Order: sequence, then structure tokens, then C-alpha cells
Amino acid sequence: MLRFMRAVRPGLSWLSRACLYLAGLGVVLMTIIIGWQVFGRYVLNDTPSWSEPLSLQLMSWFILLGAAVGVRESVHLGLDIVRHNMAPRVQRLMDLVSLGLICLFGGAMSYYGTQLAIGTWTARIPVLGWPGGIDFIPLIIGGAMISIFALERFIDTFIGQVEAVADEIAQAEVV
Repeated sequence: MLRFMRAVRPGLSWLSRACLYLAGLGVVLMTIIIGWQVFGRYVLNDTPSWSEPLSLQLMSWFILLGAAVGVRESVHLGLDIVRHNMAPRVQRLMDLVSLGLICLFGGAMSYYGTQLAIGTWTARIPVLGWPGGIDFIPLIIGGAMISIFALERFIDTFIGQVEAVADEIAQAEVV
């Protein structure tokens, strides 16, 4: 299992970095779009109708991709006071349960997002003219990324490689 994790870690690291860069690009694009909307409204007295639905679409992407990266890098907020007061074996068990639940949650997001996309695909987003199911694609992909990254951390915790993973992630960020 350790050999497998070492083999897939570079791909997961690349995927995480791609998610992070796409999320950052989404924030920048949304900022530009909202800036244009404000300029159009107050200077040109003509608000672009497409700006709000498109910025909401971008917001869905950068929130969910950013959340997936947060799962991989374990940077989400948490209340660890109870965990840190437990014995190491109990801490490990708590981590495994938590990561297992996160993995299931991400899978459920992806599954039910797919159901929602299928159910709303024939509807149209009025201003953009896109299929309504497009709104749920960030939920599908974000949920899948959350599951993948939580599963990576689950396996690492299960085989006892948590510290090594943190070091590898930190080294990848420096490069």
C-alpha cells in the first residue's frame, strides 16, 4: 500500500495544485466580472445581465475546488482540544472516522449533484442560455475531489504515514 501511495502521490499533488490554481483563477475572473458589473451599473447606467449568473457559477467552482484542496492539506478549521487530550490510538481512530465521513460526504455531494444535473439539464439558465444542469457540475467535481483527497489522507493515516505526507506536501509547495 505504501508503494502504491508513493506512486500516486505526485499525480494527486498535481491535481491538488491544478484545483488550487483553477480556484484562484475563478476568484480573479469573478472579481473582474463584478467590477465590470459595478462599472456598468454606476458609470454606463447599463448593468450587464450576464454578470451575476456567471459570477455565481465561478463562485461555486472556486469554493468547492478550494474546499477540496483544504481537505488534502488539512487546513480546515477544527476543534482539536478533545482529540489532543486522547491517547494516540484514539486520536488515530478519530482521524480515520473523520476522514471516512468526509470521503462519504464528498461522494454523496458528487452522486446527488449528478442526480440534480440530470434532472435539470433540459431547463435553461435564462440569461446565459446554458443548460440548468451546468450549475451542478462544480458540486459533482468538487465532491469527487473532496472524496479523492480524503481517501488519500485516510489511507495515509491507516498505514501510519501522516507525518511523511505533511512533509511531502510542504516540500511540493516550496518547489
